[in-house]
Amino acid sequence: MEIVVFGAGSLGSLVGGVLAREHDVTLVGREPHVEAVRREGLTLEGELEDHVHPAATTDGRGLEAELAVVTVKAFDTAEAAGALATGSIDAVLSLQNGMGNEETLAAALDAPVLAGTATYGAILESPGVVRCTGIGEAVLGPREGGSSPTASRVGEAFAAAGLETTVATDVPRRLWEKLAVNAGINAVTALTQTRNGAVLEGEANDVARAAARETARVARACDVDLPDEAAVAATESVATATAKNRSSMLQDVRAGRRTEVDAINGYVVDRGAEYGLEVPTNRTLTALIRTWERGAGLR
Repeated sequence: MEIVVFGAGSLGSLVGGVLAREHDVTLVGREPHVEAVRREGLTLEGELEDHVHPAATTDGRGLEAELAVVTVKAFDTAEAAGALATGSIDAVLSLQNGMGNEETLAAALDAPVLAGTATYGAILESPGVVRCTGIGEAVLGPREGGSSPTASRVGEAFAAAGLETTVATDVPRRLWEKLAVNAGINAVTALTQTRNGAVLEGEANDVARAAARETARVARACDVDLPDEAAVAATESVATATAKNRSSMLQDVRAGRRTEVDAINGYVVDRGAEYGLEVPTNRTLTALIRTWERGAGLR
């Protein structure tokens, strides 16, 4: 299968590198990573080891592929969609954090848009080198739920390359559950400069649980069956499994980068307002992260 991975950072490079074992892959990323991949190939280290030679470019315009896997930050989705729209793409899969990305892609592209999650741990160690810090799973399916031949074909392509893959019929619920996990962990750890395990104890646990419960209530208002208990359990399960990890939002704050708070806690706030639901914990977390971003000149 011809595959474009748009957003060759840590996760995009790992997914693209594994897919390149079996498929014709083009990575769309930034320098100096792209030049290193062009010159020497892409090295996979850690729990997945390999050396592959995908194509790589900094220009995502005019590309042709059977599948585009989008792994950019949520606030870059519109730009990625615009670039992909200048080419010929048969199907698109979002493996991004936050909510609303699939709608942005679908508005710009005349192609089926799948939604998904990926729980593989990945760190871009250096240009041309990505480390897998944990074996996870890729889950994908139609963004509105149910099944489709496109989702099945993409799932088969992922599995053939060696990615642990599930083609799911309940993607909306899975996305909201992931949102609850991110809402409970990311902003709390970013604001307190702590690893994920910190949300399992004391006052941080109270805040994380409240953020997850509020997310579940908004999900139910959107006709997605996500009980409060399931959202909290998922949050604590992920925090336990990744206790020593730094969340993506904490990594962004430490690197002085804009975060994805708008598509995580901010999304809960916005959708809650549509249904007249109070989500005070998510509102406070969103306000604090946005205040840091403004102070850092990122908004």
